[in-house]
Amino acid sequence: MRLLGALLALAAPLPALAFCGFFVSGADSGLYNDASQVVLMRKGTRTVMSMSNNYKGPTEDFAMVVPVPVVLQKAQVKTLPADVFDKIDALSAPRLVEYWERDPCQPPMPQKSMAVPGMVLRSAGGGGMADKDFGVKVEARFSVGEYTIVILSAKEATGLDRWLRANQYKIPAGADAALAPYIQEGMKFFVAKVDIEKVKRDAEGTVVLSPLRFDFESPDLRLPVRLGLLNANGKQDLIVYTLHPSSRFEVANYPNVFIPTNIEVLDEVRERFGSFYTALFDKTLALSDGKAIVTEYSWQAGSCDPCPVPPLQDNDLFTLGGDVLIGGSRLSDKALQPQPRPSGPFFGSGSSWVLTRMHTRYSKDTLSEDLVFKPAEPVVGGRARWDGTSMENPGEVKPDGQNNFQGRYIIRHYWEGPVACDNPQWDIWGGPDGESSTGKKASAATGLGSAKRTPMALEKIVRSKLDSHGLPGLPKPGQGERKQ
Repeated sequence: MRLLGALLALAAPLPALAFCGFFVSGADSGLYNDASQVVLMRKGTRTVMSMSNNYKGPTEDFAMVVPVPVVLQKAQVKTLPADVFDKIDALSAPRLVEYWERDPCQPPMPQKSMAVPGMVLRSAGGGGMADKDFGVKVEARFSVGEYTIVILSAKEATGLDRWLRANQYKIPAGADAALAPYIQEGMKFFVAKVDIEKVKRDAEGTVVLSPLRFDFESPDLRLPVRLGLLNANGKQDLIVYTLHPSSRFEVANYPNVFIPTNIEVLDEVRERFGSFYTALFDKTLALSDGKAIVTEYSWQAGSCDPCPVPPLQDNDLFTLGGDVLIGGSRLSDKALQPQPRPSGPFFGSGSSWVLTRMHTRYSKDTLSEDLVFKPAEPVVGGRARWDGTSMENPGEVKPDGQNNFQGRYIIRHYWEGPVACDNPQWDIWGGPDGESSTGKKASAATGLGSAKRTPMALEKIVRSKLDSHGLPGLPKPGQGERKQ
């Protein structure tokens, strides 16, 4: 997958005392091996769910089963552009920022204003006994994009299990036990199968499956993850994005933790930012015995600071569900590429919609219940002042009037030049001025898409003290040590 992080020199005006860094790198979804990604866009009791699954196997054998609360009709199911998740991923990804310490004898400059959580099945074709013989009813059947969709209801799990097998689905062992709780709750089953004649291929000939989107009414915001464990080959990564007009979300039935943010790291991290972040994430999750959901980002969707990519625009919100939630016309079956829509109270570059990113890495031992989400109070974290007079407080997350939280990691280039004055003013930070004082050109972390989970001694590369993670913090250059 192409690297989505970009090196950006932020020259545009930003709010005073609210600048978070000069150069930025975001992590793409390739950072998380085999990650399933889900966007839940919600307003009132209506939810639009978009799903992207990293399926491995023969495409003609692909099928997916997801419990849904109601019978879905064709108008409610859409395929989306293959890259629809790229922007929302890059925008909310952990970012690496850099500061350069100014010459302490230079007069200060004025402050600038500045696996889808479902079950992947193998299918060998159609045919089978009468549906009623299994207590299964085909509620709807239609095609969308490259998928053939069937909506099923069932009276009992063994009957649904037998129906799937009789219709040549090679389902995993133990499927009936996993299906039983959903049948008892009266859930329906969304079954999507690929039509190999309709799939698209990239330049290398690799099949690219379109993300699927569907919408439904439900009083609860819930994500069925238990079925996904049937196909687990080790731990699974799950990234959930919520979009809501005013609220961030967290889970109601598992511990919630925030990824440690505003952490200063050594310069070497730029070359292995992905490995550093996965080590920090894994350690954060381990402190909760692997059973927590980690919030990595919560911000107003129409802004960011710093911005790896532009904030979400009308097109993005419309594609992810705005066509349904504002009561307008739905995307047509052929509208795979988003079309501009007029700005209004729900959309536009100043959108108040809140984008929250939650991440977990789970197995059957750590995540045995479906995720239930609830609104949460706004928080702030991962911010800093422009001029360095107020240094970052590592790991701090505080209540606030609006959501401005992000995973932010800092490389600081301390002044190493001569000091030719009696009263040097230290800790004044900014961007590189041509050739930086370190003699290096500005650069961003690279290689995030190929990051591997390898042992990493965080205590040897983290300068910030972080008691919660047992990180004492490496010493920073003292002012006297910077004089020459």
